[in-house]
Amino acid sequence: MDGTDGSAGPGPAERSHRSSVSSVGARAADVLVYLADDTVVPLAVENLPSLSAHELHRAIREVLQLPDVALEIFALWLVSPLLEVQLKPKHQPYKLGRQWPELLLRFTDAPDDDVATDEPSLQFRRNVFFPKRRELQIHDEEVLRLLYEEAKGNVLAARYPCDVEDCEALGALVCRVQLGPFQPGQPTACTLRERLDSFLPAHLCKRGHGLFAALRGRGARAGTSEQGLLSAYRQVKEAVSSDGECEASLRTHYQAYLTKCHELPYYGCAFFHGEVDKPAQSFLHRGGRKPVTVAISLEGVHVIDNREKHVLLGLRFQELSWDHTSPEEEESVLWLEFDGSNEGTPVNKLLKIYSKQAELMSSLIEYCIELSQALEPTAPQEGASGPSSAPGSLPPPTQRPQLRRQGSVVCSRIQHLSTIDYVEEGEQIKPVKPKRTTSFFSRQLSLGQGSYTVVQPSERLEQS
Repeated sequence: MDGTDGSAGPGPAERSHRSSVSSVGARAADVLVYLADDTVVPLAVENLPSLSAHELHRAIREVLQLPDVALEIFALWLVSPLLEVQLKPKHQPYKLGRQWPELLLRFTDAPDDDVATDEPSLQFRRNVFFPKRRELQIHDEEVLRLLYEEAKGNVLAARYPCDVEDCEALGALVCRVQLGPFQPGQPTACTLRERLDSFLPAHLCKRGHGLFAALRGRGARAGTSEQGLLSAYRQVKEAVSSDGECEASLRTHYQAYLTKCHELPYYGCAFFHGEVDKPAQSFLHRGGRKPVTVAISLEGVHVIDNREKHVLLGLRFQELSWDHTSPEEEESVLWLEFDGSNEGTPVNKLLKIYSKQAELMSSLIEYCIELSQALEPTAPQEGASGPSSAPGSLPPPTQRPQLRRQGSVVCSRIQHLSTIDYVEEGEQIKPVKPKRTTSFFSRQLSLGQGSYTVVQPSERLEQS
């Protein structure tokens, strides 16, 4: 689920909503389902009000002639500019669409006028719970194309913040898909400039003009985006067939794009809207709040600055504890607790994320942990003589290294956050003490086998 409220850039919800007033056409049995590239798949169905998401999913797969594995890779979503909901197979999209105003009132801060006019569209998108590692095993070109189109849309909308170098590499692959193999002298930097927003995020396409831009030195950088993109386009490698000819299939380029996106820790995440406190600028001047996007996946949680397009905090589930407070108790808040330091002293940090979707985020974290533990193979037991392994057994898979580029947008910027630093000693919370021995919250991922007890998410919605 994602409540961007216009703060996280033009995402998939805004793109599809411009041409979709409703998921249901003129006749009650006509359903319009949108793909990631805004292509519309019309479906003629019977008994629409009682039709399940699973049944609609099967109809889409038949129309698109997708393999059976698409049932796991993709899910149906109800999407509008105000809210995004991934549906369970048993959900009935028509009934949820009728309940849309209730969902908006409960999970967004949208004004009443917007609630009254907002209508969701039905979209066929990537399943949040599909592991990234399994994408590397996909060879069906149409499945890869759908995943590529969705990832490209998220990169261009800056929902996946990327460093300039990565944006250029990804944009170069888009050039290859749309323009064909690179030919010397065609295209030129000037021709790319005319379509730059088709290849790079909008904030990288903007250039300053006038005196103030020149004083800031931005004028000297004019043209660097298209030059960098052109250089990266020139370096895109072509797949060659056995007879020495370039393969006509775009499959390898779709795979290359997705593989590059896998380096981003928030690829495939569910997105939520929230706000965090800004650090106080002085003793008398409070910092206020800044809008953020909270990205949650099977691997962890990332808090992204909507304005600056970079990560403020990234945590794996092993590194955090969490809880949420409901509006009945006080303002709806998701609490994240993690280890940090205060002037070199180890402390515990609490981050307060204000959001009417705090309950949904908390349930999704819990559900992702449950799925992650179910997907991970059981670790071998270590004996007195050290780790045991069966003859011929394979070593455990290594985790993909995170980007280490200095100043990368994927690196945490905890100094830009206002956190509560504390340590728990007995029954008292003290401000700055040595590292904790117990958590302020009881909800956390336990590394011991069998010691983590999952609380089942409520039946209202398992959202993304």
